[in-house]
Amino acid sequence: MTRDPRDPRDLAPAVFLDKDGTLIEDLPYNVDPARIRLAPGVRAGLPALHAAGYLLVVATNQSGVARGYFTERDLAAIRDHLEAMCAAMGAPLAGFHWCPHLPPPEGINEYAVECDCRKPEPGLILRAAEEHAIDLGRSWFVGDAWMDVAAGRRAGCRTVMVGPEWETAADLQPEVRPDFAVPDLAAAAGIILHEDGRAPGPDGPPGPDARPAPTRARSSGRGPHRTGVPA
Repeated sequence: MTRDPRDPRDLAPAVFLDKDGTLIEDLPYNVDPARIRLAPGVRAGLPALHAAGYLLVVATNQSGVARGYFTERDLAAIRDHLEAMCAAMGAPLAGFHWCPHLPPPEGINEYAVECDCRKPEPGLILRAAEEHAIDLGRSWFVGDAWMDVAAGRRAGCRTVMVGPEWETAADLQPEVRPDFAVPDLAAAAGIILHEDGRAPGPDGPPGPDARPAPTRARSSGRGPHRTGVPA
């Protein structure tokens, strides 16, 4: 069925997903489909979200293009591979969007520019919402870094942090602190389904490990941070 983006009644809820460290294991700057492995909890969480009626949309920073490490054509091959993997598990992706930019001096080619689509800016999410007729107020962003949380919040989504940083998410500054922090995508799906009052998908409730991030940061006063190599 074709949705009319001008009619609020036709807007759909979505779950936006970061790619590296959320949907797949984080292997910095990898564009070899043979080396891709799904992140923990994806096989349980993604089909449950799809079955509950959410559009599944990837929104990812890919500065390797601006750094000269790989091309957008390489990224398109990764997109096609991930779309096939997700469809095979009963969780087709509605969209796959990337930001190839990075300002100089790290960026070295025509993609080395300031932009509004590199997270933590919300432009990538806003454009995806326009293209796929998404209701951002009923949508979520799931990622493993403070940049994901900031972008999701600026776009009007609720947010869940997953991955190694989940246990210290409460130490983040309020503007980049997620609504919830859990170990993996299965637990994130459980939170999302519970919060929205939606029936779980055919795989059942995805795990008992989910827990809310505290509403106030602890006394460490740490600012925005992320692990690993910048995307």
